[in-house]
Amino acid sequence: MSNASSEPPVPLEVAAPKLPWNAFWGIVFAVIAFYVSQLIAGILLSLYPALRHWSGSQATDWLNNSVAAQFLFVLIAEVLVVAAVYLFLRRHRTGFASIGLKKPRLSDPAWGLAAVPAYFVLYLLTVGVVSHYVPGLNINQQQQIGFNNVHGTGPLALTFISLVILPPIAEEIMMRGFVYTTLKRALRLWPAVILTSLIFAVAHLPEGGSSGPLYIAALDTFVLSLVLIYLREKTGNLWASITLHALKNAVAFAALFVIHAR
Repeated sequence: MSNASSEPPVPLEVAAPKLPWNAFWGIVFAVIAFYVSQLIAGILLSLYPALRHWSGSQATDWLNNSVAAQFLFVLIAEVLVVAAVYLFLRRHRTGFASIGLKKPRLSDPAWGLAAVPAYFVLYLLTVGVVSHYVPGLNINQQQQIGFNNVHGTGPLALTFISLVILPPIAEEIMMRGFVYTTLKRALRLWPAVILTSLIFAVAHLPEGGSSGPLYIAALDTFVLSLVLIYLREKTGNLWASITLHALKNAVAFAALFVIHAR
């Protein structure tokens, strides 16, 4: 498949080319890369309070309430995820283009923007159906995303980058890029779509924090993943998916840190 800007959209029924790695070990690698990147980010971040000889309470307060600390955690973790995927691909003598990260086209942001209303409508319909059959679903449970006490231009900018810029790029490279491409190599189209979306949804369950699994976020991200994969297939690359993911996160950012703060 050519990387040229004139490359036509890829229809859903076209099978993905075979990849030079085992699908099972590819998914194992993705899971390990996800959790190890966060572990390393946490360890590196904890070095700063140790070097400053802070007490345990001071260190905990900084890690939990400092916007700079939370930004650095996200930055380190997401960079490590992308680096891990890059090294894996290089180890198998291929590159990001094999998982859909190709030269962007002007039409890609347009596809991502056009998909925003479709995603929100599909999400609202899905919540309505699920709520009907699962009355106990708590649609008002709060998502624990960190970034407490965000005040001022600087902290708002760091929070914006941490939520709207970094995760859409890293998560699309990992999920709709590496994971989906790997699963599509081993499975038929729709099982790969569903399993990728389930993995993405399950990864968001812990964001309920002390309130328990955040099922509404899992439902949200499952629906979002379906639309993101459609864009991945429709355009043949990841940039439309990255655009939609960023726009969705931007809406959440505005609601939480701009509108709600007033």
